[in-house]
Amino acid sequence: MEEKDIEDVSATCMASFFRSVADTLSEEGISTFSKIAASSAFLDRMKGDNLMLVYENNEKIDGVIELKEGRHVAMLFISPEHQKKGIGRKLLSSALKHAKVEIVTVSASLSSVSAYEKYGFECKGEAGESAGLAYQPMEIKLNNEHIRMFLPMKTVE
Repeated sequence: MEEKDIEDVSATCMASFFRSVADTLSEEGISTFSKIAASSAFLDRMKGDNLMLVYENNEKIDGVIELKEGRHVAMLFISPEHQKKGIGRKLLSSALKHAKVEIVTVSASLSSVSAYEKYGFECKGEAGESAGLAYQPMEIKLNNEHIRMFLPMKTVE
């Protein structure tokens, strides 16, 4: 991700959030997420130890992933019209190659738990809530089997 991508990345995250997550949260949760996905917040996080990758198609950003400190998936959003086409898997595969630990975590929105399970993540502990955001702690243990699982990918048309 480059600084020029920030507005499009923020818009992609917000569109996906409002399509899949927002109606399950309180006003506090929506407000919290809006602050996290704001362009200025992305810009601040770009300056830290966060890997941010985008999926671009015809110069349009269709997905984004953020790997915090090489250990935690902080964001994974695909534009609503391009979901279920393998973009999330491609982004996750690329990001996990940069993991600095054997176990990568995610605080998955409750509506995305089944998607993360398909990627090989497992629920760890009870669902929780923070600042109005409901989440399920999950993790994936990286080993050769998981890496191979991500390598043979279907092309997106």
